[in-house]
Amino acid sequence: MTMNSTVPGALMAKESAEAIGVFVRAATQNATLPNMADTKAIYTIARGSSDAAANILSYEFMRELGVPVTSLPPSVFSIGKGVSMDGAAALVVSQSGASEDLVRSAKGAADRGAKVLALTNIPNSPVEAAAEATVAIGAGAENAVPATKTVVGSIAAGMAILAGLDSKYDAKTSADALRNAPSTLPNATALRAAFLRARHFYVIGRDTGFGAAQEVALKLKECCALHAEAYSASEVLHGPLQLATNPLMVLILDTGQADIQDSLDQAEARFTSVGCDVHRLRVTDHIETAVKPAAAAAYLLAVMYPVILETALALGLNPDTPETLSKVTQTT
Repeated sequence: MTMNSTVPGALMAKESAEAIGVFVRAATQNATLPNMADTKAIYTIARGSSDAAANILSYEFMRELGVPVTSLPPSVFSIGKGVSMDGAAALVVSQSGASEDLVRSAKGAADRGAKVLALTNIPNSPVEAAAEATVAIGAGAENAVPATKTVVGSIAAGMAILAGLDSKYDAKTSADALRNAPSTLPNATALRAAFLRARHFYVIGRDTGFGAAQEVALKLKECCALHAEAYSASEVLHGPLQLATNPLMVLILDTGQADIQDSLDQAEARFTSVGCDVHRLRVTDHIETAVKPAAAAAYLLAVMYPVILETALALGLNPDTPETLSKVTQTT
């Protein structure tokens, strides 16, 4: 059925519905990569939703490759003189590949000795031109201002990079599991009602779930104009816990990893004990097959996007075109 792009939310609805298909294609592609056997560290460079995807990938890369992976602010290259990148790789994640600060970062990282890899959705972009290798997100046109399928596709393309670097890394099993998983949440109506009741949110995750929490919090802001903050399940129990003395909704994103359950359980118990409206979304409630943590995070995003969309519409907002935002944000 053809969606009418003049109907509020029609673009986001169509594009978010394509997210799992994009994931399957991007995760199972063959990535052509430079020799990275001597790479000592990887720096991700991105902004907005792409930065959330990069955060998810950083945990996956560190676990699988055993090298440090961390975010590098684009301003180091876009307004600064750059830093030494000898022996390192830079992973630049950009849906458009056209933001000037990311273009400068890709060029600057290469000039300072990095092997630059790009994850982009638009072929022949300036970021791609500056990179040594590009792995396509392959999501097709994305016209709604909030990125959805390109975020899920970025995670998948990063998994394809891992498969290219380590033949033992199995992205295909995760792709098959997501292909066959439910595309909607059975409790979506209740979760949307909780969103509509609340005005302040904590979105909590651990490991790759933390990056997913960052993306969900960002979407609640840009689509619904709701105040939401993302935290690690361990970090939130320090100073941020005090905000729970005010009315607060807490959404916990659980990627199902055994080693994060104690941390998530503790956060859930502490917030519940002080009267917060706590909701926990478990991947294992919807997917029986064990999937990679990055794939679990991607799935959580794919099923949360429709809930956020419906929340925005219920608030009288058009998430396709948030009032203050544009599709490509030019920053320095």
